[in-house]
Amino acid sequence: MNDRAQSRSAARLAAVQALYQLEMEPKPLPSLLHEFHEHRLGATIEDVEYAQAEASFFDDIVQGVDARRAEIDGLIAAKLSSGWSLDRLDKPMRQILRAGTYELIARADVGTGTVISEYVDVAHAFYDKREAGFVNGLLDAVAKDARP
Repeated sequence: MNDRAQSRSAARLAAVQALYQLEMEPKPLPSLLHEFHEHRLGATIEDVEYAQAEASFFDDIVQGVDARRAEIDGLIAAKLSSGWSLDRLDKPMRQILRAGTYELIARADVGTGTVISEYVDVAHAFYDKREAGFVNGLLDAVAKDARP
């Protein structure tokens, strides 16, 4: 994986973490982004060195999900099984799906396969294989509508 791909992968993981943090404890977006720029992106936390993330890409995902949350949630909800709602999903899962959906609708510069596989990889950081498969299937379904 080249440096740009690695820094974008790191940005995606950080964006999911930032969106999760925003849902847990709402705060003004500029201060959340500042906190991540200063203390998380490319930092070493508890002896784990985080890859340098592409900050502008991170910002775009977090700000884009925040600005288009209702639209994004509608796209995700439309693909959930009958009887399921976004609220029934784990908080980290919601953020993974939101970030992936945002990229599918707003980042035409990133290939569909790349978006899906990257968020399946993010899902592996939090979950087992079954949940990663769920991310794959749901984002694939969203992509079929978002990128016909």
